[in-house]
Amino acid sequence: MKVTGFSFIRNGVKFDFPIVEAIKSILPICDEFVVAVGKSEDDTLGLIQSIGSPKIKIIETVWDESLRQGGRVLADETNKAFQAISDDSDWCFYIQGDEVMHERDLPAIQAAMVEYKDDPRVQGLVFDHLNFYGSYDYIANSRHWHKREVRVVRKDKSISSYKDAVSFRRNGKKLNCKYVPATIHHYGWVKNPKIQLEKRKSFEKLWHDDNVVNGIFDNKDAFDYNLIDSVSRFSGSHPQVIEGRIKAVNWEFSFDPTVAPKLSFGKKLLNALYQKTGIHLGEFKNYNLV
Repeated sequence: MKVTGFSFIRNGVKFDFPIVEAIKSILPICDEFVVAVGKSEDDTLGLIQSIGSPKIKIIETVWDESLRQGGRVLADETNKAFQAISDDSDWCFYIQGDEVMHERDLPAIQAAMVEYKDDPRVQGLVFDHLNFYGSYDYIANSRHWHKREVRVVRKDKSISSYKDAVSFRRNGKKLNCKYVPATIHHYGWVKNPKIQLEKRKSFEKLWHDDNVVNGIFDNKDAFDYNLIDSVSRFSGSHPQVIEGRIKAVNWEFSFDPTVAPKLSFGKKLLNALYQKTGIHLGEFKNYNLV
């Protein structure tokens, strides 16, 4: 069985992406790893090269700035990395630049890859998705955050990244997947507030025109982490590869529910149901479970 990891990144240093930790977190169960490194305003290329693993294959890319609506350029870059994977790969393990897998979950993921390798019904594997927010000690816990996502797919030329790289489709249809009890640790919302503001300015331009983005962020010098309806304390353990970042935190996170966005009674009720039971009424899933 051959497993190839893949990812993409641009301005990884400037926006303090944990891309090195992301790659290292799944590298032990990958035979190869393809990284699409976009032309950057910093030494992102050198950062990826510094990992120093012979498994890593770097392809240098230029982001298509015309793909501005809906974050489509993110899927485009994902597809560039995916298409560069060798055809003899059985499974392709996708990890985004702000996602990290826990080392405790690698055996279960690897076992699932072996179990379903020759089962044509299974086109991908789905993992839990945990969204940290503002701090390594808190997670976003309302129902509109992704609960699970596809992160392992077959090497199939008819599979491609979907929308803003949130998931995958095969000939436009959802993949048939198996759920694996493993957790994606998403750290995209954990940064120094000043760096987070600059990252949000840049990324919002992948969805909106300059006037909209300027209207959102003008006259601000740091990201306001109170722009969320609900968080909860995280009581689990973090992946070992992220521990260095946790120790280096140089900001204080606080959440004031009195200034958080106000929800309607109905949404509050749905959130309470989700937080207490895990039931997400009306949940949209980017996959079919088989």
